[in-house]
Amino acid sequence: MKKVVIVGGGWAGCAAAVAARKAGAEVFLLERTDSLLGTGLVGGIMRNNGRFTAAEEMIAMGCGDLVTIADRCARHRNIRFPGHDHATLYNVGIIEPVVKGYLEALGVDVRFGARVTSVKKAGERLEACVTASGEEFPGDAFVDATGSAGPQANCVKFGNGCCMCILRCPSFGGRVSLTALCGVQEWIGKAASGKPGSMSGSCKLLKESLAPEIVQELDANGVCVIPIPEELGKKDVAFKACQQYALQEYRENIVLLDTGHAKLMASYFPLESLRKIPGMEFARFEDPYAGGKGNSIRYMAIAPRDDALKVDGMDNLFCGGEKAGTLVGHTEAMVTGSLAGLNAVRFAEGQIPVVLPETLACGDIIARCNRDMRQGAGLSTKYTFSGSVYFNHMKEAGLYTSDPDVAHKRVKEAGLDELFGTDQFLKECAATILPQERR
Repeated sequence: MKKVVIVGGGWAGCAAAVAARKAGAEVFLLERTDSLLGTGLVGGIMRNNGRFTAAEEMIAMGCGDLVTIADRCARHRNIRFPGHDHATLYNVGIIEPVVKGYLEALGVDVRFGARVTSVKKAGERLEACVTASGEEFPGDAFVDATGSAGPQANCVKFGNGCCMCILRCPSFGGRVSLTALCGVQEWIGKAASGKPGSMSGSCKLLKESLAPEIVQELDANGVCVIPIPEELGKKDVAFKACQQYALQEYRENIVLLDTGHAKLMASYFPLESLRKIPGMEFARFEDPYAGGKGNSIRYMAIAPRDDALKVDGMDNLFCGGEKAGTLVGHTEAMVTGSLAGLNAVRFAEGQIPVVLPETLACGDIIARCNRDMRQGAGLSTKYTFSGSVYFNHMKEAGLYTSDPDVAHKRVKEAGLDELFGTDQFLKECAATILPQERR
């Protein structure tokens, strides 16, 4: 049995682990903190706009296991909020142990507190990852899902300082890039201003700190929009990584989404000003704790790669998530992570890695982002199925659909149905792993 080592336990790393395990490999998932999903613990949005299309393509290809889990952990389904339709909001409070349980039931060896700080390699072949404690993890192929946010020095230099976000660099050590450890020169994304990196796009408020009427609206509808008083001025949204929210509605309003906590659709908001808004007089940030000042800086470490997600200059290293480009979102991380995990196994077994066709949204975003990054312009563009430049392209190219049958038909026509296997195991273990109607 071939061995695949995945570094980074966010959505991309988890998706890579599922795909590699279903492809028949022995899989080790190394995560430097004490929990999985990374920024997925402050995210919570699925299936909005073109992400619906991508989710259904993944399900048809057999790599939609984590999409199904997110659906089952949903607090709200088919909701609308400014600029976004048919969204699912999963409960960030329960999803992590559910995903962990599924990975372990699949047979993935999940290791927490495993911060990779060095590697062993022979030429362009990676042989083993070595953690800070000195433990070695040899493998036939590897996946870099270490992300691109932080560590602290980047947030201090290019942002407003370390805000103690969900990455928790002070507690578990800063993010270390597997690609960089291999000696590969990484790319740095840029904000619209040309400044290196971009600031994360949202943070959480403690739901119980908000007025009862706001909580009631969130519980009932999943979204609450509160006008910002004129004397407080309009929010600046130009610096955000999530440019799908750079809309007038987000400049003029507080937009809250119910993901278990109250997800504030702003990178940060000065607490003193926030508490001047009716119903938010006692508001408290949940994560990042310094959310009145800043958020994490992302896109500081992107791997040059091909459309099969193999890292340039390395024979057996693949990448997913933000490591694979200026990609924004959980669905985008699942797509790239799944392909990286599958191709890691295929490479280890001497098979040709898969490149998804551009007739599918999942293949098109991988290829388009790569082409644009190599030409330079893509490093200041954010690619997401849910809005901005790429969603506009999806609509113009006829790739966007909210009809599952259409998405599944495209996958079948491409000859890729069940490319990653089936979801039979997920169905078999659903009763014990997935929460039953828990909100």
